[in-house]
Amino acid sequence: MQISDVIADMLTRIRNANNAKHETVDVPASNMKKAIADILLEEGYIKGYQVIEDGKQGIIKITLKYIGKQKVIQGIRRVSKPGLRIYAGCENMPSVMNGLGIAIVSTSKGVMTDKKAREAKVGGEILAFVW
Repeated sequence: MQISDVIADMLTRIRNANNAKHETVDVPASNMKKAIADILLEEGYIKGYQVIEDGKQGIIKITLKYIGKQKVIQGIRRVSKPGLRIYAGCENMPSVMNGLGIAIVSTSKGVMTDKKAREAKVGGEILAFVW
């Protein structure tokens, strides 16, 4: 099956596994997905991830994080889609839940959070919101 939006597929798998209270979720690997997993790990939304090489594409095994029985990721949403790309400059970078969440941004200096993009004074494509 051909998937047109691989980032939305990754976020949907994380959302579904999180809602079902699964411990881990497997996602087909790519460099963009590894960068997104890095950001989720840095910001404390996941416990960790592991890249498993299987000869072809590889798999990212993401370990979800819970505090007691509460989900750490309350919401995760794709913003920029293949049919409608959403871009923002550093001066009008969106704030998620008044700073309680993060926006994942693809910039010319790599994939980073909205806060880091403001500090680096770069804009880019808004990939997702996480809160």
